[in-house]
Amino acid sequence: MTAQPAEAEPVVLVDVADRVATVTLNRPRSRNALSQALTCALWDAVTALGAGPDVDAIVLTGADPAFCAGVDLREAAGQAPRPAEPRPPGEGPERDVNGIFRFLPVLDKPIIGAINGPAVTGGLELALQCTFLVASEQARFADTHARVGVMPGGGVTVLLAQSVGLRRAVEMSLTGNFVGADEALRLGLVNHVVPHGELLPVARRLAGDIAGNDQHGVRRLLAHYRQIANAATLDEAHALEGVMSMTWRPGTSNIGARRDEVLRRGRAQLGG
Repeated sequence: MTAQPAEAEPVVLVDVADRVATVTLNRPRSRNALSQALTCALWDAVTALGAGPDVDAIVLTGADPAFCAGVDLREAAGQAPRPAEPRPPGEGPERDVNGIFRFLPVLDKPIIGAINGPAVTGGLELALQCTFLVASEQARFADTHARVGVMPGGGVTVLLAQSVGLRRAVEMSLTGNFVGADEALRLGLVNHVVPHGELLPVARRLAGDIAGNDQHGVRRLLAHYRQIANAATLDEAHALEGVMSMTWRPGTSNIGARRDEVLRRGRAQLGG
């Protein structure tokens, strides 16, 4: 096996301005394929930004021409050396307790995916782990797990179905066919489609709109939307919102300590 040269530049770039961080996957020659080095660097960067007091929203994009081509298959097949041993649990990208393999840590700050080109398989899963998506007219989306005979583990069968509906998600996964930006907008996979040159300005403007709001409220609402996504019934989801409304106090920020209480009280109202 011939050793590959080390990356000449950082595989993840970070820029912070006006309380908005822009994180760029920076392996353009490999179409930003998710190598171990890239996934670890991405995890570290997003984790640091999540804890940073000068950032309220994050924009995630890729260096052109692709957003992310998925897992680095050469590295996965042992044809390229891994730079280091896997990290201990809790210190990097890993399978969560609910089974999903997380490329991104769960933050109390939104991550806006700015999809500048193809987002394929693991790259689609990475995009789906963002809070919401803005797409360039050059963006394309595909789940090609079935084409290569690999089963997904990054949440595509759940998150894609939540975004576009079960039947269309099944079609995308079983055929491996690509969906263009306009079709992705029609299906609800992305929130906006914009000219390629306007992608980052639009995504940053949306992030700035979020950063300009009350941050205690933004983070509580984000946590709440995650809760109702896990609600078993519509009544439970409504109960969770009602309890959030009744227990919310302006200026509170200890979301983690309140989350279990909100869920417990919501279920108690339903007799669960």
